[in-house]
Amino acid sequence: MSFRGVHTALITPFRDDRIDTDAFKALIERQIAAGVTGIVPVGTTGESPTLDTDEHIEVIRLAVEYAAGRCQVIAGTGANATKEAIELTQAAEQLGATGTLQVCPYYNKPSQEGLYRHFRTIAESTALPVMLYSVPGRSGIEIGVETTVRLAADCPNITAIKEAGGSVERVNQLFSALPAGFEILSGDDPLTLPFMACGAVGLVSVASNIVPEVLVNLVNACLAGDFTGALAQQKQFYPLFRGLMSLEVNPIPIKSAAALMGHCTGEFRLPLSPLTDESTAKLSALLKSFGLL
Repeated sequence: MSFRGVHTALITPFRDDRIDTDAFKALIERQIAAGVTGIVPVGTTGESPTLDTDEHIEVIRLAVEYAAGRCQVIAGTGANATKEAIELTQAAEQLGATGTLQVCPYYNKPSQEGLYRHFRTIAESTALPVMLYSVPGRSGIEIGVETTVRLAADCPNITAIKEAGGSVERVNQLFSALPAGFEILSGDDPLTLPFMACGAVGLVSVASNIVPEVLVNLVNACLAGDFTGALAQQKQFYPLFRGLMSLEVNPIPIKSAAALMGHCTGEFRLPLSPLTDESTAKLSALLKSFGLL
């Protein structure tokens, strides 16, 4: 299975502290209509740290049900405890997910050897294709290039990495070191074009929650080798991509944007809190400038 293209890191809509299934279904329908390759439920953008285990699994079940085979469902089933990650991954596989996103363990800061054993053990527990997720800004460490190479060599179902470290140089290093066919995806909307120019084959997107067509067009242009056209789109939409990541920590701006557009409530679970009035005004102005309000 290839991960080429756009995968939307879905928000998890809440209403009265419960999963808003109607809003979630409508969100997935918009993604499929726009032509995304896949959806990623319960990743960082899906507020996975504030979902209990039953809710986590339920979001995956709903995503599989609503997608109904029309796009890939890459379930966020990573954890900082290997046993927990295995349990979530096996549950996702049983529910019919088509792949799994495995975040770099956070807080406990394992060594590179610990990372290698963690991901290898998870990969051996499932038949699902595995996309690694290196995000040092969240986890405090990154998945080293050599560790990624070892995993690619030793685990046939580890076939991709979501690179969210913000470094084009690291993409170059990964592309040079990894075997042909191992796929690199951008984990940052604003860096999609430079990452793909260096060999990435797609994007796990936050902004596509509200503008999926834009990201699909941008990524497809890159995949077709039309970097001139892609650059025009990048320049046009960069302020939106950047604004959705800079007003507050993700996923607060993107869920707030979706709420302003009428797609869901602006409800978060603590310790996340809503945007301030000042930031909401800035976000509203940004959305209006792109004709989204």
